[in-house]
Amino acid sequence: MDFGFRRGMPTVELLSDAAPEAVWDVITDLETWPKWGPTVSGAELDEGGAMHLGSQGRVFTPVGVALPFTVTEFRPGRCWAWKVAGVGATRHEVIAENGGSRIVFGVPWWATAYLPVCAIALPRIAGLAFARRTR
Repeated sequence: MDFGFRRGMPTVELLSDAAPEAVWDVITDLETWPKWGPTVSGAELDEGGAMHLGSQGRVFTPVGVALPFTVTEFRPGRCWAWKVAGVGATRHEVIAENGGSRIVFGVPWWATAYLPVCAIALPRIAGLAFARRTR
C-alpha cells in the first residue's frame, strides 16, 4: 500500500491481482459498499439502476445518519467521485496494471486524516473483486 498525491489530492493506493473490471464492479455496486467501507452501513440511488454521472442517493453511516450524495465525476471502468452532504469527498480510481489493477482513493487536502479509513477499504475491495473473478 502506498500513500501519495494524484490530481491535486492526497491518495492511498493498492496494487491488486484482481481484474480492473471486477474492481470497478465492486466500487460501483452500492450493495457491496458496507462490505468494504468502514464508515458505510448502506447506500441507495434515488432512481435505482446503475451509478452514472449526476446520480443522486443516500449513504448511511454506522450510527444511522443518512447523508445525501451526488456523483460529480464518472468515467466508466476508470473512476468516480462524489459530493456527500454537498461537500467534495473521495475519488475512486481503477488503473489496469501488471495483469491486475491499482486501486486509488483520493481525498480533499482537508480530509487527509480520512486516508487510513480508505486504506482499510482497499484490501477489502481487492478481496471482493478477486472473489467475483473466481466465481
